Order: sequence, then structure tokens, then C-alpha cells
Amino acid sequence: MRESKGILLESGTNELEIVEFGIGKNKFGINVIKVKEIINPVPITIVPHAHPNVEGIIELRGEVLPVVNVADALGFPASENPKQDKFIVAEFNQQKVVFHVHSVTQIHRISWTQIEKPSDMYQGLEGQIIGVIKLNGDMILLLDFEKIVVEINPETGISIQQVKKLGKRSNSQTRLVVAEDSPLLRKLLHDTLTEAGFEYLEFFENGQDALDYLESIVESGKTLADEVHLVITDIEMPQMDGHHLTKRIKQHPELSKLPVIIFSSLITDSLRHKGQIVGADAQISKPEITALIKLIDEYSL
Repeated sequence: MRESKGILLESGTNELEIVEFGIGKNKFGINVIKVKEIINPVPITIVPHAHPNVEGIIELRGEVLPVVNVADALGFPASENPKQDKFIVAEFNQQKVVFHVHSVTQIHRISWTQIEKPSDMYQGLEGQIIGVIKLNGDMILLLDFEKIVVEINPETGISIQQVKKLGKRSNSQTRLVVAEDSPLLRKLLHDTLTEAGFEYLEFFENGQDALDYLESIVESGKTLADEVHLVITDIEMPQMDGHHLTKRIKQHPELSKLPVIIFSSLITDSLRHKGQIVGADAQISKPEITALIKLIDEYSL
């Protein structure tokens, strides 16, 4: 069966819809934007020497897609009732992946302000949770699906080797503000942008913190062009997402001149209009780091 999705038609509202699914007794969520469809399990072809978290491959409407067992990826026990299992067909980072889960329950429309950042006490750099949602007395954990996929196939992630292929670049005086909620991706972006010659980097865990910083520059009376030349933002972030951050920047009388590049796994041909509506100057899909660097050079003030 295909999943009938009510994807938000508006852009920049700081809201999202999540599909709630279960692994064992735990409740998890995935952004509806990532979900192409939800189907009942179909026969899987086992691939020799595949990653332990990859069950095999299936053919779906002419496409051969890998099937990732989410319970295995999280270190959870196998399904107690396999007849109720579901396959979530997802697309992000310019690829399609099937996630095998134990159940799919409902869709929730929520604000990013309802999503709490995971504590370092139980999360850390290598954690697989990007947010915690308290809803109707339950906790729904938003999984970092990009990280799950990168752990299976590191070549799908941001690579410093790609930057080195650009050759030696002079140290750039461009001052960048980067909003990215993933600790791992913040480190990767820091390392790759530093390798590319960018010395002035300010990182923030979400759009709200980035906006507060930018507004504080204006309120202090400093000349904006002396402090920041370009903003790079992810889309999926607790408190304030990248679309809403972009909208707020472009509507601000002083900040509106700042170029904004959206760097996200959610940049697809069918979703690019969302960034255009809020005024993004450019949009590039992870993990295209070399393309991002070229856009920085092109758009920075």
C-alpha cells in the first residue's frame, strides 16, 4: 500500500510532519519529507558479504533498493510479530533506501520548537538521535537516518578527500555562519571547510541560535559585512529549521542582504521550491561538499 502523505504545502512555518514507527516497544519518527511510501514487506534477495545491517535488496517498480534493518542498526531485538512489520521507502542524500521497521502507526504535525536536542549525557558525538519529542505522554525519538546510512556506506558522507581534489586554495577571509544540528556533521564540515582554506567559522546547533547570533551583531551596532559574509544551514534542526531561519533572515531589514545556502539531505527536484519560497540564494544536497565550496566562493559578500 502507498502511504497517503499530507506534506506541508507551506514553507518556512517551522513545522514538520513525522511518521511515527515502532521498533520493539520504542517509538521513533522520520520526517515525512523523506518518505516516498510505506509498503508491506516483500521478498528480499540476500547479498553475500553485505553490511550486517543490510538485509539484502528488493526490486520496487524497476528500481533495485537496499533494505536496512533498523532494529539491527540500533542494536534492538528482532521483531516479535514479523507479520506486522513495514518497509519505509525513503529518499535523501540523492539516494533511495528501504528501512525495515516493526510497525507504522500515525503521522504527527508538530513544531520544531517541540523537539528537544538530545543531551550529551546519553547521546554524544556518535549518537543516532537528532531530537526528542514529548507527545501525549510518550517520547518519540527522531532518528539520524543519514548517519545510519553513512555507517553502512561511508562514501555517501562528507569526505575531506573531495576537498583535497580541488587543489591548494589561498586562505579565505570569508566569514561563515553554519547552522547544523549533528555533532558529527559539524565536525566534518569544520574539517572540510578548514581544509578548503576558510578560517572564520561560527557553528550553531540550530537555526534559533544562529539567528540570535546574527541579530546580536546588528543590535551591537557592528557593521554586518565585517562580521559575517554568508550563512550555511541544514534544514532539519530542533527549535528552528533551516527554511524558517532563511525566511527570518530574508525578512530582516538588516540581515536580508546576507546570502544563504541551504546544505541538506532533503534537497531534491521535488522539494527545491521550498527553499526558493523562503528566499535561499542557493541549495545543494549533502554530501556534495565541493559544490558547496564553489557556491560559497560565488555568493559570499
